[in-house]
Amino acid sequence: MPTVTAQGKTIPCDAGANLRQVLLAHGVDLYNGRAELINCRSLGTCGTCAVEIQGEVSAVNWKDRARRSLPPHDSTRALRLACQTQVQGDITVTKYDGFWGQGQTILW
Repeated sequence: MPTVTAQGKTIPCDAGANLRQVLLAHGVDLYNGRAELINCRSLGTCGTCAVEIQGEVSAVNWKDRARRSLPPHDSTRALRLACQTQVQGDITVTKYDGFWGQGQTILW
């Protein structure tokens, strides 16, 4: 059973679990500021659930790639949309500042 480490928590989950759902179900503050209220609810269109991930996850899909290719995101950064990512093995998740999580300062 894979584990997700985020915001000081270690969370067990099933292989193939949606990262956004795992984080929110365990009280992890995935969204910065008002993005908590106005995010796209897993459609992959807003980009506010962008996080950095170390570990084994699903391949990048077209929604994730397309959204992160548009400002304010930078497609060369190693970020992923949590709503479009499935956990495959043990991972560590890092969240950055900025409304879309696109900043340079680590929040957790």
